[in-house]
Amino acid sequence: MEGTKIYYQAHLVVSAIRVLEYQQKRPPSDEDLSEALSFSPEQTSLMIRKLVEMEIISAVEGSYGIRLFIKDHLKLEDIPQNQTESKLDEALKKFQDSRKDLTQKVESFKAQQDEKKKSLFAELEKKLKKSSSPKSDD
Repeated sequence: MEGTKIYYQAHLVVSAIRVLEYQQKRPPSDEDLSEALSFSPEQTSLMIRKLVEMEIISAVEGSYGIRLFIKDHLKLEDIPQNQTESKLDEALKKFQDSRKDLTQKVESFKAQQDEKKKSLFAELEKKLKKSSSPKSDD
């Protein structure tokens, strides 16, 4: 499914539903669809969810599992033909950006802590020198 266009996959799914319904004389299940298109169950489930959201197909869950029906095949043409699956890429980029921000925050926090340590040690050193100076003069 990577790198292929959603538009064409949506057409494949709707066509496969039609063919399977004709061959089996019943609405196909998600497993039937997965087998017919040689998609993994995850890919099939993802495409089904997308097409249900777009109201192109409907998925009815019954005692014999999920059955697929074509709701409005004309909505297939509303899908942009040049749109590829980039939600994963967007999510990955968003995650990487948040990690960069987190890393920068951690680094700035470490730098602040290092400065505090240095100033604390410098202050302690001054106090020790002051307290040891009068004793050495005695």
